[in-house]
Amino acid sequence: MSTRTPARRSVLLGVTVGVTALALSACGATAKKDDAATGAAGGSPASNLQIMVPNAPGGGYDTTARTAAKVMEAAKITSAIQVFNLPGAGGTVGLQRTVNEKGNGKLAMQMGLGVVGAAYTQKSQATLNDTTPIAKLIEEAGAIVVPKDSPYQDVNALVAAWKADPKKVNVGGGSSPGGPDHLLPMQLAKAVGIDPKAVSYIGFDGGGELLPALIGNKISFGASGFGEFLDQVKAGQVKVLAVTSEKRIDALPDVPTLKESGIDLVFTNWRGIVAPPGISDADKATWIDALTKMHATQGWKDEMEKRGWTDAFVTGDAFGTFLKEQDASVAEILTTLGLAN
Repeated sequence: MSTRTPARRSVLLGVTVGVTALALSACGATAKKDDAATGAAGGSPASNLQIMVPNAPGGGYDTTARTAAKVMEAAKITSAIQVFNLPGAGGTVGLQRTVNEKGNGKLAMQMGLGVVGAAYTQKSQATLNDTTPIAKLIEEAGAIVVPKDSPYQDVNALVAAWKADPKKVNVGGGSSPGGPDHLLPMQLAKAVGIDPKAVSYIGFDGGGELLPALIGNKISFGASGFGEFLDQVKAGQVKVLAVTSEKRIDALPDVPTLKESGIDLVFTNWRGIVAPPGISDADKATWIDALTKMHATQGWKDEMEKRGWTDAFVTGDAFGTFLKEQDASVAEILTTLGLAN
């Protein structure tokens, strides 16, 4: 694994935590040279693109990738994009695949903070520093969620039971250790006076696996991006006790923030897109141009509003700098927890 230099804890522990990215997998994605020169940067729709989602269907990465693909296709920024899932090891199977596809400008990977942490906890040989940064897309607040028949009907009741017996009140998240759904309850535990090492955390491979465990009462509460629970909230299957944003979320206007509940913690996740190393400048420009055009569409604005996402659009080198800061900060936190060397 590449050597990473720890950064100041405040970069990640303070307020904003997150990672987002789209990864295009290479299954049949090798393009002819003539096709590679044709893309959004040239005025015609970018073609032969694939987006790889490095965890199971139904989670935040999957939703973001498929939403982005739908908007770009509808706006004729791209022709049909293949979106597919390559789950495993907290996203590092997909990360390794992306790095192995050196030079493949038709491939990109949807990613986020979860992949940053998993690269450490899974001892991945591939790292995000090996990829080509394309764009940071959105930020999303986290949520503390319980099954509909949970004995905990507000976050303070949950915290009281959790403090009384941290091992009995287990928490599930849609990421492996080091990901946002793991870091959120660890920071929440610290904020309420629980030793993070005492927390019983159960990791799932994305929200698509987390939700059945939550609805089936296999975990006491879930910690994940609030957007992953909106349909189940509307259906009455789960209840959101608190959101982790600075202010209340428009999509959940009746749900208090942690701060409103007397807990001094704000936590924000994010998602973005990376490509394999060694892609051409033209392919990198095609990706950035396509996503920049997508970002300007009304369709993307409508999707962000619908899903409660916060705009956080940054491209190229600026996103690369952000990734390096996040990588170093996650390394410091996981080292404190004994999960990284």
